[in-house]
Amino acid sequence: MSQPPQRVSVSEAIGTARDTRCLELGRDVLGKVPRIFRQQFGDKPPLLIADTNTFAAAGRAVLEAFRHAGHDCHEPFLFTAPQLYAEDNYVLALEAALQGHEGIPVAVGSGTINDLTKLAAHRAGRPYLAVATAASMDGYTAFGASIACQGSKRNFECPAPVAVVADLDVICAAPAGMNAAGYADLLAKTTAGADWLLADALGIEAIDPKAWDIVQGGLRQALANPVGVRNREVEAVRHLTEGLMLGGFAMQWVKSSRPAAGAEHQFSHLWDMQGHVHKGQIPLHGFKVGIGTLAVASLYEYLLTQRLDNLDVGFCCAQWPSESAVEANVRELFRQPDLITVALQESRVKRVETGVLYGQLETLRRVWPGLKERLRQQLIMLAELKTLLRAVGAPVEPEEIGISRERLRESFQQSYYLRRRFTVLDLAARCSLLEPALSHLFGPAGPWPLIRA
Repeated sequence: MSQPPQRVSVSEAIGTARDTRCLELGRDVLGKVPRIFRQQFGDKPPLLIADTNTFAAAGRAVLEAFRHAGHDCHEPFLFTAPQLYAEDNYVLALEAALQGHEGIPVAVGSGTINDLTKLAAHRAGRPYLAVATAASMDGYTAFGASIACQGSKRNFECPAPVAVVADLDVICAAPAGMNAAGYADLLAKTTAGADWLLADALGIEAIDPKAWDIVQGGLRQALANPVGVRNREVEAVRHLTEGLMLGGFAMQWVKSSRPAAGAEHQFSHLWDMQGHVHKGQIPLHGFKVGIGTLAVASLYEYLLTQRLDNLDVGFCCAQWPSESAVEANVRELFRQPDLITVALQESRVKRVETGVLYGQLETLRRVWPGLKERLRQQLIMLAELKTLLRAVGAPVEPEEIGISRERLRESFQQSYYLRRRFTVLDLAARCSLLEPALSHLFGPAGPWPLIRA
């Protein structure tokens, strides 16, 4: 990836999408939903799916637009649980409702509603339309749904919506924090991109140039005005929303979350799987990802100070743990049986033998000078990341989402085992630098010094 990314327009990105054929993004566009629905699904009846908040924000207006257009509608399906989240039991309830008729789902909401509808519609063999109510995440146009199932957060393969309607007036009026969370999720594309650069450079997972350009080409512009996002300025929110939609289109193109998610998302998924709650609430996905992004950026900053072109490959290979040692580490780190099962499974899949490790580290030594400079261009350093997150109104310290520094330190180790995707966590572990890095990051001179009584 020697060439800088090329900016890709929304219309060009739709041309690459495997599932989504229409994105209507603008002001006062809720009234267009019936026309778009009819273009995509004909005279089939819609079934609006929302929770009580999103129905008030946009669902009622969409329902009235359908009725005004003379379109027969099923009675809306409303989730009423006060702590609704993307969990398989809610998918099953919606799937059962869909089995009773041939209605086409119209998901009115943000991340949770969209993921629940996406998976339930797929299981019921239906396409669906999404109406966005906040720029809170990149999942509207993404392939796959992230759902908690049997104690584990899993990404289920299922198509993205056929059409998405995003009314900027509705999105600008979203509850405080929702768009800030989306900004944090978009900011994570910087570290996610760096992780993909690593995997590509070591021959582990090649970068798809089209997906790379879709996500990275306009990323800096989409992130340029965090204060405007916080102040609900339409153009700032438009750029943010476009950036998030582009991330989803890239995931559609490659049928993977790789273009938009790296190690920073592994922190968020870990805390989801641990059932983390702060002050009685599940922290917003983007806020967890934002803290994960800061954590990952800090690890990158440490590694960029290391002379990996002079790495002692023989020492690293000698330190590489056996499969039995990995299993012992997993059982010591994790306390929940379901997490132990996932961590063991993922660790076995991504484990490499010493001979393969030797070759990868020799490659790293050779390419590190150029790779280091490419990473510096890709990344935003920790201090600037914090400035951007503060400006948009997102948390910048783990304690703000209920994660202690001790727990954050442990989360580095746990996240490493939790997913097979190659990230900076794997690079640090293979270079025998993960523990030295953590000693620095949580030491007196690090960003999160541990204060002990």
